Amino acid sequence: MKNTNSIPRWNLDAIFSGLDSEEYKKALSDYSAGMDSLDSLLETADKFTREANSNFDFAKWLSQYLKAEDETLALARTLNAYAYIIYSTDTTSPAYLNNISVVDKMTLRLEQQELKFSMQLLAHQSVLPQFYTDYPDFADYKYLLEEILEETKHKMSPQEENLASDLQRTGGNAWDRLHEQIISNLKDENGKTFNELRNDAYDADPDLRKSSWEKEISLLDQNRIAFAASLNNLKGETVTLNQRRHFPSAIDRALASSRLSRKSLDALIGSIEDSLPMWREYFQAKAKLLRKTKSTASTSAGTPSHPGIAFYDLFAPLSNPSSNGGGDESLLSKKWSFDEARDYVLKEYRSFSGDMADFAKNAFEKNWIDAEVRSGKVGGAYDEDFPKGHQSRILSNFTGAFSDIITLAHELGHAYHFSCMKGKPVAFMDYPMTLAETASTFAETIVKQDMISQVSGFDLLRIIDLDLQDTSQVLVDILCRFYFERAVFERREEGELNADDFCRLMQEAQEKSYGEGLNDERTADGKNFAERHDYMWAVKSHYYSTSLDFYNFPYAFGQLFAAGLYARAKSEGAGFASTYKELLSRTGNMSCEDLCKSAGFDITTKDFWKSGIAMYEKEVELFKSEVEKI
Repeated sequence: MKNTNSIPRWNLDAIFSGLDSEEYKKALSDYSAGMDSLDSLLETADKFTREANSNFDFAKWLSQYLKAEDETLALARTLNAYAYIIYSTDTTSPAYLNNISVVDKMTLRLEQQELKFSMQLLAHQSVLPQFYTDYPDFADYKYLLEEILEETKHKMSPQEENLASDLQRTGGNAWDRLHEQIISNLKDENGKTFNELRNDAYDADPDLRKSSWEKEISLLDQNRIAFAASLNNLKGETVTLNQRRHFPSAIDRALASSRLSRKSLDALIGSIEDSLPMWREYFQAKAKLLRKTKSTASTSAGTPSHPGIAFYDLFAPLSNPSSNGGGDESLLSKKWSFDEARDYVLKEYRSFSGDMADFAKNAFEKNWIDAEVRSGKVGGAYDEDFPKGHQSRILSNFTGAFSDIITLAHELGHAYHFSCMKGKPVAFMDYPMTLAETASTFAETIVKQDMISQVSGFDLLRIIDLDLQDTSQVLVDILCRFYFERAVFERREEGELNADDFCRLMQEAQEKSYGEGLNDERTADGKNFAERHDYMWAVKSHYYSTSLDFYNFPYAFGQLFAAGLYARAKSEGAGFASTYKELLSRTGNMSCEDLCKSAGFDITTKDFWKSGIAMYEKEVELFKSEVEKI
């Protein structure tokens, strides 16, 4: 492969050459025409249903609708994805912003059609068994159609649903925006933004980490009334709508969206709870190391009387106490070229699966990746998938840090997942949040575990800390968020909540999850912990989402699911790659339990989840032993 030592921009010509291109204009026209066809089919079904016409062949109609819908969905997904990715690399372009509005407006029509279709499906559900017999090509739709039926049973009347959607714009969505607007405009006395203060948690300067944490809490405290009103009213709206939609609780709605059973969730949560003592040992070992290396501003964290870590030190980078190891030439500290990063990812992918490596090689060679940092481009990273040509595009901001390699592996993992869906209906390409992070996290795990096996000394400590730091957030902090949100919904059903209530519930959730892993020194009044974070409920935007409650446990599912798969891969060897690909290909049209059962494992008990946690248990023991050597 030719080395250019340049950071690439993506090539979009295989999708559309531009907004003014004939192929793009035709796609918009075909999208509109496709929705016209769906409207015509829905009108036909509505007429026959209203007249109770016995001549209506619903099975035939359904086959026609699903075929027409698949073609229209392919255009919808492609146009929406294209609208966003061109905007994301040039957010100052009025043309790109206007195009998003155009496509969004068209998509609203498709959403209304989905509601009408669900009502037709409910009215004729008795025909479905015969439909699968008469039209075997659509047999794989069974789970999705049954899911639509179940969702429809939880809907209010069309008029009430439309009213709820209209009111949500000035209700839950408005409270969400208020929270977002306040957070995005918070600044300290020097003009430093709230997000910049949050990012200081990763800074090597311990005094800066602590002072920024103090400023963060002060800014949140100054706006506690507005934040509490937002969260209280938003959750109140959710409680009311869940009751009207006949969901026993908010968790039931979240489980339905995640395609997960309560039994599997209990097993997942239980396995994380069982691992908490191990995570607390990691936090305490890191606190001890920070104290040894004079890398904490806490006066008590990491001491025998207060062994837990200060909240503001959770993301602290490790400081090398010696001049040996961890220098500029170390694998973790060196500045990687993009070509080196590409070659490293390809090597890691090939160590598991030639198919994965060939896919990634094709993505690099066809310029599917936009990695250049430039003005007007959004930060972070993402993968966007296109039914047209069944291809993907990946955005990242490559700076040469080792973390950028992990990001590349992660996003290419998402794209590989999509590639495994090739040939399937577009409706099957929507997998639940629980499974959406499987391939990406699995790819990350391959890279991190290989690096752990390569390095020694202080570099070994750093890479293990990086892995444990990330994973503890996805398990321990996610468990904390789960406890908090569950308590909020339970209390909100009983009455109003204010800032003091939210702070108390957050304290209880942190104590239950982090426990003695966090510094346990209390303030002078004995009411609050001195170095914890009572206002995390005001920080996390997921609490303010109206679209999905419990936007937390699916992350833990994805982390441990990928870790469990990695454990299977290590024990079964090269043959597991084909099982893995087949599993990814089936994530769009079955429950999490059935998917895993088809691959030979059971997620309704703790055993599978503990197989993933076992990898981190070994890392914690290794981390503790390396700390003792310093």
